[in-house]
Amino acid sequence: MDVKDAVTNRFLELCRQRNIKINELATLSGVTPSTAYSMMDRTRRDISIRTIKKFCDGLGITLGVFFSTSEFDDLEQEIK
Repeated sequence: MDVKDAVTNRFLELCRQRNIKINELATLSGVTPSTAYSMMDRTRRDISIRTIKKFCDGLGITLGVFFSTSEFDDLEQEIK
Protein backbone atom coordinates (compact mmCIF):
# COMPACT_ATOMS: atom_id res chain seq x y z
CA MET A 1 0.00 0.00 0.00
CA ASP A 2 1.23 3.49 -0.76
CA VAL A 3 0.36 6.91 0.68
CA LYS A 4 -2.35 7.57 -1.93
CA ASP A 5 -4.08 4.29 -1.08
CA ALA A 6 -3.81 5.01 2.65
CA VAL A 7 -5.37 8.49 2.24
CA THR A 8 -8.15 7.16 0.03
CA ASN A 9 -8.88 4.27 2.40
CA ARG A 10 -8.94 6.59 5.41
CA PHE A 11 -11.49 8.94 3.83
CA LEU A 12 -13.64 6.03 2.68
CA GLU A 13 -13.51 4.61 6.22
CA LEU A 14 -14.50 7.95 7.75
CA CYS A 15 -17.39 8.29 5.30
CA ARG A 16 -18.59 4.78 6.17
CA GLN A 17 -18.37 5.56 9.90
CA ARG A 18 -20.46 8.70 9.43
CA ASN A 19 -22.78 7.07 6.89
CA ILE A 20 -22.12 9.75 4.27
CA LYS A 21 -21.36 9.49 0.58
CA ILE A 22 -18.41 11.03 -1.24
CA ASN A 23 -20.58 13.80 -2.73
CA GLU A 24 -21.79 14.66 0.80
CA LEU A 25 -18.16 14.86 1.94
CA ALA A 26 -17.53 17.26 -0.94
CA THR A 27 -20.45 19.47 0.10
CA LEU A 28 -19.36 19.49 3.76
CA SER A 29 -15.83 20.36 2.68
CA GLY A 30 -16.63 23.10 0.19
CA VAL A 31 -15.11 21.28 -2.78
CA THR A 32 -16.77 20.08 -5.95
CA PRO A 33 -17.99 16.49 -6.12
CA SER A 34 -15.67 15.95 -9.10
CA THR A 35 -12.69 16.88 -6.90
CA ALA A 36 -13.80 14.42 -4.23
CA TYR A 37 -14.41 11.59 -6.70
CA SER A 38 -11.12 12.34 -8.46
CA MET A 39 -9.23 12.06 -5.19
CA MET A 40 -10.84 8.71 -4.47
CA ASP A 41 -9.79 7.44 -7.92
CA ARG A 42 -6.88 5.09 -7.29
CA THR A 43 -5.36 5.87 -10.70
CA ARG A 44 -4.85 9.53 -9.80
CA ARG A 45 -1.48 9.98 -8.17
CA ASP A 46 -1.47 13.56 -6.92
CA ILE A 47 -3.24 14.47 -3.70
CA SER A 48 -3.18 18.04 -2.51
CA ILE A 49 -2.63 18.48 1.22
CA ARG A 50 -4.92 21.50 0.92
CA THR A 51 -7.74 19.23 -0.32
CA ILE A 52 -7.03 16.72 2.45
CA LYS A 53 -7.28 19.60 4.95
CA LYS A 54 -10.61 20.73 3.47
CA PHE A 55 -11.99 17.20 3.76
CA CYS A 56 -10.79 17.02 7.37
CA ASP A 57 -12.44 20.37 8.07
CA GLY A 58 -15.67 19.09 6.53
CA LEU A 59 -15.52 16.02 8.75
CA GLY A 60 -14.72 18.12 11.81
CA ILE A 61 -11.35 16.50 12.46
CA THR A 62 -7.77 17.73 12.51
CA LEU A 63 -5.01 16.57 10.20
CA GLY A 64 -3.43 14.99 13.27
CA VAL A 65 -6.51 12.88 13.92
CA PHE A 66 -6.73 11.96 10.24
CA PHE A 67 -3.13 10.75 10.03
CA SER A 68 -3.08 9.15 13.50
CA THR A 69 -3.82 5.58 12.41
CA SER A 70 -1.78 2.43 12.08
CA GLU A 71 -2.39 2.53 8.32
CA PHE A 72 -0.07 5.54 8.07
CA ASP A 73 2.32 4.30 10.74
CA ASP A 74 2.80 1.03 8.85
CA LEU A 75 3.66 2.60 5.48
CA GLU A 76 7.02 1.46 4.18
CA GLN A 77 9.86 3.99 4.13
CA GLU A 78 10.20 5.39 0.63
CA ILE A 79 13.80 6.50 1.14
CA LYS A 80 16.13 3.81 2.33
